[in-house]
Amino acid sequence: MNYLAHLFLSDDSTDSIVGGLLGDFVKGALGDRYSADVCRGIELHRRVDAFTDSHAMVRLSKSHIPAERRRFAGIAVDIFYDHFLAKNWHVYSTVSLQDFSRRVYRALEERSDILPERLKQSLPVMIENDWLMSYRELRAIEAILVRTSRRLRRENPVAQTMVDLLTSYDDLETEFNNFFPDLIEFVAEYKNQRHSERKIYEIA
Repeated sequence: MNYLAHLFLSDDSTDSIVGGLLGDFVKGALGDRYSADVCRGIELHRRVDAFTDSHAMVRLSKSHIPAERRRFAGIAVDIFYDHFLAKNWHVYSTVSLQDFSRRVYRALEERSDILPERLKQSLPVMIENDWLMSYRELRAIEAILVRTSRRLRRENPVAQTMVDLLTSYDDLETEFNNFFPDLIEFVAEYKNQRHSERKIYEIA
């Protein structure tokens, strides 16, 4: 999943929201670099990625990407799915996407001191252009694909996957809507298990 989905699935605390985004920027052992809530947000991000990669609907969505671009299908589908989450936001949340986006931007500003440099530099642009809200618009998705392609070190066809989104749009949206409730259920179960384990630890 891409930024919007990870943020949506995070806990509501400021540090959890930041951790949900940092999962795309922080690799390896976390040690004591961050608060407990940030670390839990990063760990949840990693669990979500693992569940997503193994899901049958996601594999089906990747199959819509032609062989010559298939190597980058995971990146493309993550971005496509954020578009469908933004488009169908009212199905999954009682909080408006606008209010949710503002909450995320406030959290990132409050914790800007712990953000990686690349994310810190992008934050003013993210807020000014309201990136999270923009996921609803196809022109924004095309711009995201172009930015992502430029950020990768080697030449790649990520920007060209926009045509794959348009060609298989209805199928991809159906697959997202079949997949996302499963992911929400997985995350709820994971959080409940984590909460139970913390209570047991505190009692012990």
